[in-house]
Amino acid sequence: MIVSHKKLIFIGMAVVLFTACGRSFSGDGGELTGVSATAWSEPNPHGMVLIKRGSFEMGPSQNDTVWGLYQNRKGVSIDNFWMDETEITNAKYRQFVYWVRDSIIRERLYDPAYGGNELYKIEEDKDGNPYDPPILDWRRPIPTERRANEDELRAIQSVEWTNPVTGEIKLDPGQMIYKYSFFDAAQAALRRNRLDPERRVYNTDITVDPNEVVVISKDTAYYDEEGRIIRETLTRPLSSLYDFLNTYIVNIYPDESVWVNDFNNAYNEPYMRLYFNHPAYNDYPVVGVSWDQANAFCAWRTEYLKKSLDNTNRNTIERYRLPTEAEFEYAARSGKSENVYPWRQDTPVGDKGCFLGNFKPGEGNYTEDKHLITARVASFSPNEFGLYDMAGNVAEWTSTSFLESGPEIMNDINPEYSYNAAKTDPYAMKKKTVRGGSWKDVAHFIRSDVRSYEYQNEQHSYIGFRCVRTQTGFSKGKK
Repeated sequence: MIVSHKKLIFIGMAVVLFTACGRSFSGDGGELTGVSATAWSEPNPHGMVLIKRGSFEMGPSQNDTVWGLYQNRKGVSIDNFWMDETEITNAKYRQFVYWVRDSIIRERLYDPAYGGNELYKIEEDKDGNPYDPPILDWRRPIPTERRANEDELRAIQSVEWTNPVTGEIKLDPGQMIYKYSFFDAAQAALRRNRLDPERRVYNTDITVDPNEVVVISKDTAYYDEEGRIIRETLTRPLSSLYDFLNTYIVNIYPDESVWVNDFNNAYNEPYMRLYFNHPAYNDYPVVGVSWDQANAFCAWRTEYLKKSLDNTNRNTIERYRLPTEAEFEYAARSGKSENVYPWRQDTPVGDKGCFLGNFKPGEGNYTEDKHLITARVASFSPNEFGLYDMAGNVAEWTSTSFLESGPEIMNDINPEYSYNAAKTDPYAMKKKTVRGGSWKDVAHFIRSDVRSYEYQNEQHSYIGFRCVRTQTGFSKGKK
């Protein structure tokens, strides 16, 4: 075969370029040196404390025959995570509620039925690529009622509810709906759930059936033709990664009636009317929030953060979530197995008679600790990790599903037991672990090693929550 002079020159140049590029790219002299992944500094979360990794003995540290509590400890290790300094307050949860309110108003201002102002949505990105569907423009302010035209005023007032008897006007709780999706990466990663049958079993002595049907379940929620919310758990053959995408539609408004329903024959109506919305309670822990609502808040908080980041980094951020039961106990005990309470001593009252937390000191006596119900967050001193109210004030939801055996069935590295109960599951399977005890509990129930539970759809005047976020290796936290 005859090769032209020009072709030989071209081939030679290609070899030289390839070699030169290889040297320029690595500069390693042909040695194995590794390739670094692209790194970026994850922003430090506002109002959170970095809890450094460590190990401790989880569970009761001593017998208490009076309460039927027996020593049942298990050594476990916990990785680094961020944790809110205090419980989520009314003011912070209200930011979530108002975000939902404002999103509904913006949708309606864009709707032709309310004037059809197209400026309230963005139809193209900065490069001219269309958004399908268009997204809300949060930079455009909602007009005040004084300056709104007739259509805008109808949109703004459409989220309000007027009591037909008293005439009181307030935000309509029934409209405060938040929809979000969660990709269950842990379930998708299980070998038994892999899309490729050949990768489900590594034992070469076993013949893999390429037609094996793997059945999965996923949560979904949608609106039917009449606008009603339908929540289902689908059980179907595995077909794609979308089978691990769960969708939830949650009414996120706190149940203000808990102050009446939790206490029979008591006059707590002022709390029902004022606790969540009056500025005097801004810095008090939010209550009347179910486990489902607390998870919705975590999802919103994650998306709210992501939208403040550029497109390159937003998908690598760790999500906000509820703490696992083990994380909560580790944080409450300041990582020390001997700590019964968040503080060093084994009693909830200091040497000088000062109360160390907000709880029920005696029969019918709630006020000896200077508080009748909840207290403003951070009213008492923090523990050694810098966390406030890890005992008392309000009990707190964890992500962990409740079983009597508890830590015994969990792994000893980042222990967790999770069960996503289907709507049709028995109610007993919908128990979630609650930790920390509350303002209405006696000293025993605010101990860091005592477990309790509540059903995931229940709301109470004595249960709140706080968020955590796993720390990545490149976070710049407190040393």
